[in-house]
This record gives sequence, structure tokens and C-alpha cells, in this order.
Amino acid sequence: MRVALVHYWLVGQRGGEKVMEALCRMFPSAEIFTLFYDSNSVSPLIRSHKVHVSALNPLRRFYRSLLPLMPVVLENFDLHDYDLIISSESGPAKGVITSAGTRHICYCHTPMRYLWELSAEYRRHNRAIARAFYSLLANYLRVWDYASAARVDTFVANSRNVQRRIWKTWRRRASVIYPPVAVDSFCHGPSRDYYLIVSEMVGYKHLDDAVRAFARSGQKLKIVGLGPEYKSLKRLATRNVEFCGRVPDAQLRELYAQSCALIVPGEEDFGIAMVEALASGKPVIALARGGAVEIVQNGCGILYEESLEQAVRQFKAVEHNFDPAFLIARASHFSEQRFEARFRRKIHNVFTNSTQLDRRPLFTMRHVESRSERKSRGA
Repeated sequence: MRVALVHYWLVGQRGGEKVMEALCRMFPSAEIFTLFYDSNSVSPLIRSHKVHVSALNPLRRFYRSLLPLMPVVLENFDLHDYDLIISSESGPAKGVITSAGTRHICYCHTPMRYLWELSAEYRRHNRAIARAFYSLLANYLRVWDYASAARVDTFVANSRNVQRRIWKTWRRRASVIYPPVAVDSFCHGPSRDYYLIVSEMVGYKHLDDAVRAFARSGQKLKIVGLGPEYKSLKRLATRNVEFCGRVPDAQLRELYAQSCALIVPGEEDFGIAMVEALASGKPVIALARGGAVEIVQNGCGILYEESLEQAVRQFKAVEHNFDPAFLIARASHFSEQRFEARFRRKIHNVFTNSTQLDRRPLFTMRHVESRSERKSRGA
């Protein structure tokens, strides 16, 4: 079986790329198709596969600005010779065109946020001219995005949270397979009196809320990650807030092991960092929305509705009650082995039930009799 993996862009090593690594392990001879590719920014495992890049790749430094061109370029990938296409979607990856005999499974991290879930927020942060241009562009892209969802045979969501978004956005069913986390590579260590954030520095993560809260409380906070919000976050920070940038995996595991807890101030689609913290025997203090509600269960941390500062105070009062062994056991529910077993089962079902695609409506209306039908049966 010839397999192609389609990923929106490979210019860093985040949650989506960890899923790609798992798929690369499952299909060692699969070829990868992507819009933008920086070989120095991805893992050796991804580099070991044959990677096909788009004509836009020389402009990868400006990839965030090239969204209007991506649909056309994606549709030019030649995928007619493959039996199975697995697209990894939180950009426009699912929009590839395949032949009639090819099965297309889309593993969806989320429908494109800037077109759907967070479109109002993106407009709000632009100037008037940019807002007008964005509105026109987003309308065209939403039409294409909705239409391209019909090209997918089967959707798989990375959480129940994203499953709901897929139905809301594309009116398509999706099964849920949680992303793979290398839970066995993490270890527990004694806490060194600091809290930890591991996140891309983008607006919807709401890291500014955490920086302000810790600036007021004076407690130590370490932030791992980079992104467009870095400079504004630095301006908000006080001396007790440390920016670590991007760190090697070994250093990240050490930071998890010695932290008091992981802080998650924004809504996550799923939230791999939360599982990594639990695998390190560390609880999670998270906003009670999105993936956190699915991960931080049964005493694995503190979920809060409004005040992060109050949640941290609540955590300090019960910190001694958290059992590292229990947290590590919870993390095992999201292991790489479970992901692979469930994904292989999904592929098997797609090929053995090839005529039963996930296109049924989520809800069905009961038949309503007409007046003439009631008369004919003597009602």
C-alpha cells in the first residue's frame, strides 16, 4: 500500500509535528507532502522520509502571509498514485485532490482558527484597511475550506473538543483519537519552587494573563517557547518571570520534572504539554475549557473559570495531596502505543468498509406523516 502524508507546513517542532513523527514510524516508506519545509527545524525521523515541497517553499519565511495562495498550490500536488492519504490538518492540508480509488483520512487538530473559531479576534487585532481585506479574503477561504472538507473520506479529531468544532464547521462526523505523547520519556523530580508554561507565544494562548498574574503575585514562572507575542510579553514581565525560549528535549524534561505545576491560561485544542506535565508527575492548573477538560480529570490538577491567581492559591493549599504516581498513570492513557493501535484500527475499518464513509448527518429527523398518509391508514 502506497501511503502519502500531507502536513500543512514543517517549519518547527510542535504538537502537529509530533503526530507526523508517529505516522512516520507507522509508515516508514511513506512520502511527505507539505507547503513549506525547513529541514533544520524538524526531527531526524521526519527528515529521513522523502519530502515533496510546494512552489511556495522559497518564501517560507513569510508563510503566514501566503494563505490566499495555499489552496491553488495544494491542489497541484500529484497524489493519484497513492492508496492512502493521511492529511494532518490545522491549516489547509485536507484540500489536496485525490483519485477515486484513494482513501483520504484527515487527522484534524482543529479547523483553521483564523477562518472560524477565532476570526473575530483576528479582525479585531488588525487596522481598518487590513480588517476589510481580511474579511474579503476570509470569506473566499471559508467557501474553499468548507468545500474541501467534502474531499475527505474520514475525519479523525484529536479531542472531543475538536470533534464538536468539525461538526460545527463542516457538518462532518469525526471519531476521536488522542494525539501520541512519549509519556515513558518523562520522569518525576523534586519541585524547585517555580511554575512552568510550555507554549507557542500567540494571542489565543492568553499568556499575557499568566504573565500579569505572576507579576502581581511575585511567584516564579518559567516560560518555554517563542512566537509573535514574545516582545509584548517581555514588556509585561517582572524579574520573577523567566523566558527560556525554545529548549532541547532533555532540558524540557528537566524543567517539567522540577516544576511545581504546569500553567495553561488559554483554551487548547487538545494540549500535549498537559500530558507531558502529568507524565512528569506534575499537576496542571488550566482554564476550564477545551482539551484541559478532557485531560485534567479525577484530581490531576486545578481547573479554573476566571481567576488564575485564585487557582494558584487554591493549588498551594492542596499541593501536598497530589500523588505523582497517580498523575503518571493518567498520562499513560495518551501514550504513543495507544495512538498507533487506535489509528491502525481506524485505517482497517476505512478499507474494509470502503463504501461507508463518515458523511451521515449527526442527527436524523424522524419521518413526519402527511395528512394524506394518515388518511390512507385510517388515522
